[in-house]
Amino acid sequence: MPKRKTEKKRLNVLQKKPEKLIDKDDMRLDGRKLNELRPVKIEVGVLGNADGSAYIEQGKNKILAAVYGPKEVHPRHLAQPDRAVLRCRYHMAPFSVDERKSPAPSRREVELSKVIREALEPSIFVEYYPRTSIDIFIEVLQADGGTRCAGITTASLALADAGIPMRDLVAACAAGKVDGHLVLDLMDVEDKAGEADVPLALMPNLNAVTLLQMDGSLTIEEFEKAVNLALDGCKQLYALQKEALKSKYVAVKEAVDE
Repeated sequence: MPKRKTEKKRLNVLQKKPEKLIDKDDMRLDGRKLNELRPVKIEVGVLGNADGSAYIEQGKNKILAAVYGPKEVHPRHLAQPDRAVLRCRYHMAPFSVDERKSPAPSRREVELSKVIREALEPSIFVEYYPRTSIDIFIEVLQADGGTRCAGITTASLALADAGIPMRDLVAACAAGKVDGHLVLDLMDVEDKAGEADVPLALMPNLNAVTLLQMDGSLTIEEFEKAVNLALDGCKQLYALQKEALKSKYVAVKEAVDE
């Protein structure tokens, strides 16, 4: 996205920003406590034409992920002799934000596609499928902050739904600083008007961090607290991921038994 447009959007958010994002009782604009996730709804196996798929609603975010593969690589010269090639496309629908977005891939979408791929790759046994590709498509239908993290959480479930061997699921969540307070799972206005944002992705069973970024300014002590807050958020999402996977296969079993 051109710098002028980004600055204009940030200015619009700041102009609309309420005087306080966190009130005197430490409550946020949407009624959440500082360490509370937005309401989360997850479904697995929502697309019949994909090898694996998942859908998440996290606050006002609505994100769909689909996985195809392992399959033959096209073009063939991209194939790796000792492992599968993981490819990821993160895309925001034109209607996903207040001001219509161009359907063409933006610089930010290209960057986030790479970030998400690198966060997911450590969880997959890519060496099991040489000379193949695994393609991940993430479509943001409605955006309200934290879409990279929600996209990682959803895509990991879609990979599991496709039956691809994995070391662990990857759950992702961000913490940040808003009005001088450290908060969990920032929504759009907090993300744009806050002082810092720390997205983190985790494989909880292995206690392995696969993504850690920071935008903004934090002291070392604040950064450590923000990371611990994000880790707690990832663990909560991990429990919801496992529940969503389990509920899909319980439903399948019940349908077979009938």
